[in-house]
Amino acid sequence: MRRFEGKTIVVTGGGGGIGGAACRRFAAEGAKVAVFDLNPEAAGKVAAEIRAAGGAAEAFQCDIASRSSVDAAVAATESAFGPIGVLVNNAGWDIFKPFAKTDPQDWDRLIAVNLTGAFNMHHAILPGMAARKYGRIVNVASDAARVGSSGEAVYAACKGGLVAFSKTIAREHARDGITVNVVCPGPTDTALLAGVAAGAARPEKLIEAFTKAIPLGRLGQPNDLAGAIAFLASEDAAFVTGQVLSVSGGLTMNG
Repeated sequence: MRRFEGKTIVVTGGGGGIGGAACRRFAAEGAKVAVFDLNPEAAGKVAAEIRAAGGAAEAFQCDIASRSSVDAAVAATESAFGPIGVLVNNAGWDIFKPFAKTDPQDWDRLIAVNLTGAFNMHHAILPGMAARKYGRIVNVASDAARVGSSGEAVYAACKGGLVAFSKTIAREHARDGITVNVVCPGPTDTALLAGVAAGAARPEKLIEAFTKAIPLGRLGQPNDLAGAIAFLASEDAAFVTGQVLSVSGGLTMNG
């Protein structure tokens, strides 16, 4: 199945675990993938893997917290691959501290990456989608946005804001043929989770506690998220917009 044949897809944080898995899934289904990442080596590695497998991908260094960086990467993508049809806002950053032990510098960086970065990406890409009357946007938030998470107050606030923002953009642009949906990962085996755990007093105990709390009995894997992201970006989800999908092994349930 090649649901994305010929489509240009941007994935932010594409050099990481979930982002890299999404890039590889899209490429395997025919997409031309723009791998956006602050780390050019990580982005380049993912793009090279895709090309070695016969797919189409290019790496673009991009600091999503900087509008000028976003504009340059978007322009370079469209020059290389043509108009962007799908945007996956996946890039994220977190620290693991009780709120009272954080400081305003922590807040500024968390907000810049997890919320302002998504604003920058939408603002740069939405006008073109609206003009073409087509677009698919998938925003990667977190179950911390839905149920809270001790030690992640500002991160959870940012991701909660991303959920509310996504629903509003879905309403504003529905008549433009653009769908906007959200995937909320639970604990997933990525470098981000490892970094969060490293901030805990006993990292191994935190990972063990996460695993035991998940009804399916394991941490999520990047490919678990890639499948959900690809579904919401595909024509299989053409009548789905403004929705939030938890991919957490049953850790959180809502209906």
